[in-house]
Amino acid sequence: MTRYLQVLTLAAAGIGLGLLLILVPPAQAGEIYAGGQNNLAIEGTDPVAYFTQSRVVTGAEDFALTWRNAQWRFSSEENLALFQADPEAYAPQYGGYCAWAVSRGYTAEIDPEAWRIVDGKLYLNYSKDVQKDWEEDVPGNIEKGDTNWPGLRADLVK
Repeated sequence: MTRYLQVLTLAAAGIGLGLLLILVPPAQAGEIYAGGQNNLAIEGTDPVAYFTQSRVVTGAEDFALTWRNAQWRFSSEENLALFQADPEAYAPQYGGYCAWAVSRGYTAEIDPEAWRIVDGKLYLNYSKDVQKDWEEDVPGNIEKGDTNWPGLRADLVK
């Protein structure tokens, strides 16, 4: 009888864990969007490369650091050092959440390929299609995003 209860308990625990994994959304805890595995900011993309190479570059595990509870990866030691010296200069606006969504009053994940630098700041969007909508009124959407972000950020860090 004891063996039966052990098996039953393990089965129940497994079902409970399975439900928990299904019901819990990807890691979006905190002010930095870090979806996917390993709590990666910008899905492991090097934030400095957007500025220095004007393209999307995958970061490496060898050049990584934790900043604002997310792991940031870089393609070189030089890019890591640049970020460490001034993370606010390279980190995406709105914690790396979709700029279009933030301009509309909510948060959404991003596609690292949907990006634009405006006035020296990096903005990311959910997709290239959403980015096209955002780009129809960049100044207006940035103004709305700047207004909405403090409240959204406060909700994320609760």
